[in-house]
Amino acid sequence: MAHDKTLVQISTMMALLDGVFESEVTYASVLDQRDFGIGTFDHLDGEMIGFDGQFYQLRSNGSARPLQPETTTPFATLTRFEPEQTLTVTEEMSKATFEHWLNEQLPTINSFYAIRIDGTFTEVQTRTVARQEKPFVPITEAVASQSARTFEHTEGTLAGYYTPRFGHGIAVAGYHLHFIDAAREGGGHVFDYTVKNVTVSFEEKPQLDLRLPTTAAYRLADLESHDIEKEIKIAEG
Repeated sequence: MAHDKTLVQISTMMALLDGVFESEVTYASVLDQRDFGIGTFDHLDGEMIGFDGQFYQLRSNGSARPLQPETTTPFATLTRFEPEQTLTVTEEMSKATFEHWLNEQLPTINSFYAIRIDGTFTEVQTRTVARQEKPFVPITEAVASQSARTFEHTEGTLAGYYTPRFGHGIAVAGYHLHFIDAAREGGGHVFDYTVKNVTVSFEEKPQLDLRLPTTAAYRLADLESHDIEKEIKIAEG
């Protein structure tokens, strides 16, 4: 089977910024032969992480549970992950240092990549927004209800994507990663980390299958007046 070079993108970060937190798209309808991804759930009810065909819902109470395929998602990025390169890092690096190093390993920073990082981390800082109820507020306000958690001297997996600068607003420019610990008991959206001894795998994804919502909430959303840089920084950390 030829490698699948396509990322399937459900909705956009811009829509989340404006509070479009509901969807008619079930995970079951988009997981076909896709074994890797990150995303969220309707009402922002936790973070999604998936790899090796195993998908999890990471909730604000600190729990992790297998994804229920019938759940719906207002934002997700999915693919079939077949690494083109795997590298080993055996020295401690901060997030900034590590991502600068990883940029230099990518064949080009002008494309999309699926990224997976497995191993030991000195620290991983995560946060997960609590479930939201109507009337929905913009995500910059919703994050006020998030719960933060720090995993220290832990083993686990970071999974996610690298998005080139021009994709900011469709996704999150740079590295957008989620974490789950080795016991599969907890994790969340990653806003800081320090690697210690990890393997890094990545695959270039030069094709983007963008699927915009058809709901009334999306059609009526104000996607024009947002300060993308400022608001995504608040939302994503």
